[in-house]
Amino acid sequence: MKKIEYRVAFSDHRGAISDLIENETINAITRISIMKGAIRGNHYHKETWQWNYVVSGRMQLVTQMPNEERQAVILNPGDLAVTEPNEHHALVGLEDCDVLVFTKGPRGGKEYETDTFRLESPLVSN
Repeated sequence: MKKIEYRVAFSDHRGAISDLIENETINAITRISIMKGAIRGNHYHKETWQWNYVVSGRMQLVTQMPNEERQAVILNPGDLAVTEPNEHHALVGLEDCDVLVFTKGPRGGKEYETDTFRLESPLVSN
């Protein structure tokens, strides 16, 4: 997992423009709501990259690459983090939150389950 620091590309009296993702093919954009205390994920994707952008609320993103240490980061509104193929991940609602997930790879619509592999031992559990 990598938390992405983006910057304002243009700003004037009307407001600001920030490029969140550049030079990537995006196959789906998904809105996920996570209730406080809820856990989503506990899976990985063999081909899919996912950029998680927090619109509102707070969440914890927990990840682990095979044979590496587990990582966790708190994401607040406006934060962006990416998970790459084979990176195990779980999302935990610290507050009710809305997240936009931008994906590159087979992950949206009818392809939702084709590249989703559930973890036998969850990263996070209740």
